[in-house]
Amino acid sequence: MDYDFLIIGGGIAGVSCAARLSGAGRVLLLEAVPALAYHASGRSAALYEPSYGLGPVVALSMASARYFHSAKGVLSPRGMMIIAKAEDRAVFEADAAGMDLAPITLEAARAIVPILNPDTVAHVALADHAWDIDTDLLLQGFARQARAQGANILTKAPVTAIARIGAGWRVETPQGNFGTRVLINASGAWADVVAQMAGITPLGFTPLRRSMARIPAPGGLDISRWPMLFGAGETWYAKPDAGALIVSPAEEEPSVPHDAFADDMVLAEGLARYEEMVTEPVTRLLSNWAGLRTFSPDRVPVIGFDTAEPAFFWLAGQGGYGFQSAPAASQLAADLLTGAQSEIAPEIIAALSPQRFT
Repeated sequence: MDYDFLIIGGGIAGVSCAARLSGAGRVLLLEAVPALAYHASGRSAALYEPSYGLGPVVALSMASARYFHSAKGVLSPRGMMIIAKAEDRAVFEADAAGMDLAPITLEAARAIVPILNPDTVAHVALADHAWDIDTDLLLQGFARQARAQGANILTKAPVTAIARIGAGWRVETPQGNFGTRVLINASGAWADVVAQMAGITPLGFTPLRRSMARIPAPGGLDISRWPMLFGAGETWYAKPDAGALIVSPAEEEPSVPHDAFADDMVLAEGLARYEEMVTEPVTRLLSNWAGLRTFSPDRVPVIGFDTAEPAFFWLAGQGGYGFQSAPAASQLAADLLTGAQSEIAPEIIAALSPQRFT
């Protein structure tokens, strides 16, 4: 075989897995388009908030803390704030408790984010345990590690066919055909498509579109130190980004795997929900885009060997948590692939395993 491990997908999941595996065997990573992290990974809101998500996701995010806080320059302080109208108190309290945010007064909140509308905002909670992720620095760090340890990373290499050959696989691309002992499916929204190409039963992943708008800093203010803002129930969110503000309607529109683009009507509705809670109207958009957040049927990532095919490994369904869970998720994947002892609790490994769907 040409390789011990062949990874399909050059997002954060695939690249971080390549870095972790590169010291354990011959690794090839294939990415269909010219750049790594072009699709979902390149369109992330990029926040590390380790208590955000379902239990297994939180466990991976918590286990990633040591890596994040030791990686120079990857994290920078951001914080997060949840705001709600009076009638949304129950949802607000559930969000605040679930993510360990402390209630604060509207006066205190307006001292931090002065555009909050006193006529509509009735409840506010704040936390400082959230950080911006420099996604490019994180991704390129993993890519450098992978290459330095001998991994081969090919872009512009869409997979056109996959065949089981003896004890391994043959993967065909326009850049050549490659043999591998183990096939790792880290293809994001295309995870079930890749599985079907390999003759593996799909698990039922659903890509969900999420749109984003970039607007000028409200009122021309310095927003660099504002926290990330969430509407209660995650009906919208906003985050400072390089002097501007990105605002999302936080929609989850089922989609097919493709190069996603924003829906104008959905953006308008989300921006209206944001505007209702602030005093500064949105007068223009600087840009807009969308990404696909791909979930398994139970919205928990899938990390492990396929139940029926032991040479096929799933690393998919990260949803909106791919960057914040990548350090631990990739290490777990490498441990399972090499038979090493994992630091992740056995019950979490079981919750992530594809065997839960059988």
